[in-house]
Amino acid sequence: MIVYSVLTLVTVLLSLMINRENIKIRYGYSKQQTINGLVLVCLFLALFTVSALRLNVGNDYAQYVEYFHLIRCKLVTETVVPTEPGFNLVCIIIYVLSGFNENYLLMFAVFAAVTLFLFLRAMYRQSEWFFMSFFLFMTLGCYFQTFSTIRYYFALAIAVASIPLVLRKEWIKFIVVILVGATFHKSLLIVIPFYFLAQIRWKSYMLVLAAAFCSTFFFFKDFYMKLFLYIYPTYEETEYLDGGTSIINIVRCVAVLMLALCLFKSHVKNDRKLLFYFYCNLGALVLYTCCSFLPSISRMGYYLNITQILFIPALIKRIENKTVRRVVTGGVIVVAILYFGMFLVTKAPADGLRILPYQTFLYHDMVPILSMVS
Repeated sequence: MIVYSVLTLVTVLLSLMINRENIKIRYGYSKQQTINGLVLVCLFLALFTVSALRLNVGNDYAQYVEYFHLIRCKLVTETVVPTEPGFNLVCIIIYVLSGFNENYLLMFAVFAAVTLFLFLRAMYRQSEWFFMSFFLFMTLGCYFQTFSTIRYYFALAIAVASIPLVLRKEWIKFIVVILVGATFHKSLLIVIPFYFLAQIRWKSYMLVLAAAFCSTFFFFKDFYMKLFLYIYPTYEETEYLDGGTSIINIVRCVAVLMLALCLFKSHVKNDRKLLFYFYCNLGALVLYTCCSFLPSISRMGYYLNITQILFIPALIKRIENKTVRRVVTGGVIVVAILYFGMFLVTKAPADGLRILPYQTFLYHDMVPILSMVS
């Protein structure tokens, strides 16, 4: 817990130095741009070091070590590997380049590096207030959850990085990026319809029709469950089939939407980017409330409400009254810090995430994986 708290404090303070506004360019490169670049490198190195040094930290760390082992075995046998082909191919390439050594630490480090690079790049390029975006990225647990389900969070980073393509309506590039990303985690495919729907300028009658459609989830649960299992057959007869939702995510979506509604007519309604974020969060709220019976619904909704790290700073920047803006900023910071404390105490050590206690291969040994004990 101390490692995570210190890391968060240091990196958040560092992020205060990044400023993309009022950059005066002289001789092709400004002083502030140099500072921004150096700080981004420091942020990346700090986050990457903690992630890369971890050992058996993350709910499925041992499972991924098993996956890496099976992929290594697939090079010489007909071993069945349950992970997607893109993920398998990258692992095989790393094996070849590293002399076929079964170095799972290198695997985790590579995926951590790429995932962090994509998130930092997305926040720097897309956020209107990098400090607040990065602060939320850390305190809402986004960074720490990359320690688990590494394929999913790699896919999530790709989703966030692809948002500018959606806003520019570069659909072919967007679909190609998503299809490639889906070879690492096929759940990424859902952002194609979700992001398309979120960028539509919804009329009143369209919202009424959408609400009527959403009501069918309450009456035809068996049909939608069968449809889900047809798309994701691996969930059948597993412990994940029970579904469930996240009250905290619902509260977050409601709070963000309420703030957005206060600024809807003056700023959100006619801003394509903010409107996209608004409908993403509205869609996430619908998923959390209407589709709670579906397996891993929180994971699907996260493709939508991850936009909060970009949406909240943008909304705060548009509050014209300075006093109100300071109050809202302070409120967001206090709530985020309280959430972070609750996250470390309750969620981080729990079985669903299990990123505490933090361990490193410098001082600890890996527990035996399934292939070693079977």
